[in-house]
Amino acid sequence: MAALTFGFLMDPLETVRVDHDSTFTLMLEAQRRGHQVRYFEQPWLRFSGSCAEARMRTVTVRREPGRHFDILDEQVRPLSSLDVLFLRKDPPVDADFLQATQLVELCNGREPVFINNPTGIRDANEKLFGLRFPDLMPETLITRDLTAINQFVARHPEGTILKPVEGFGGQGIVFLQPGDRNTRSLLEIITLGGKKAIVVQAYLPESRQGDKRIILVDGEPCGAVLRVPAHDDHRGNMAAGGTPVKTSLTPRELEICARLKPSLQERGLYLVGIDVIGDWLTEVNVTSPTGIAEIDKLDNTSVEAKVIDTAERLVGQRR
Repeated sequence: MAALTFGFLMDPLETVRVDHDSTFTLMLEAQRRGHQVRYFEQPWLRFSGSCAEARMRTVTVRREPGRHFDILDEQVRPLSSLDVLFLRKDPPVDADFLQATQLVELCNGREPVFINNPTGIRDANEKLFGLRFPDLMPETLITRDLTAINQFVARHPEGTILKPVEGFGGQGIVFLQPGDRNTRSLLEIITLGGKKAIVVQAYLPESRQGDKRIILVDGEPCGAVLRVPAHDDHRGNMAAGGTPVKTSLTPRELEICARLKPSLQERGLYLVGIDVIGDWLTEVNVTSPTGIAEIDKLDNTSVEAKVIDTAERLVGQRR
């Protein structure tokens, strides 16, 4: 395929971990194939005249910590100058992020191929999207009602997990058991005194063995990594200190992927990371799912090659 122009809306390139960051891994693969790589940050995005544009940096990248990129040029360009745009801004999905997903669509009839589709991202809250498949999820309550939360905690002697709806990277996740004297205080803090809804989910004891991140590309599972929590923590997220461990997919996990595939494809969610504990789906991550670098290393594979294959195919179909 002729060289394409790949754009990445992402957090500052200076801050990426070259041995872990999935976005950086995708940039390396696009560059390896001869494509031009540009990136920009969310504050650099704007609308002017008839098209969204951004101050973009054209870069070369390399896996060398501390000197992992060079800037070839930097100028304001319309988003229509891109063939592909990866929307890889890390959560939280706040008002600024949602506004950005609307701005990038304003391309005066020449949108790049989006990975992932902005409308799909807005439609698929990472904590709530899985609730469309209640038989795949552990028992879950979404509420700000303190009485209802207390009743849920009391019904689950093995424990309850509480999460912020807009949380990420394991931040703000709390484990509670009936009779914990901190319960009332914790619930007041996490719900802002009953003003903010949270995710209330039955604790899965299998989480001690780890939670599994499965990467889906165009709805198909392309690799997985088991994230094992530290002995003194209940969170397997690598950002929270979890250890990546080689794994494989079970028949139940393949069933979960197959059930999700049509809904993901319908929404243009081409690069997704789902989280599974035991037999249960717990999250569907669509903004900037991680795990690619760890899967590559553990399985001696290239998940990013499958992602760039998909991007090239989508551009070819459009042309």
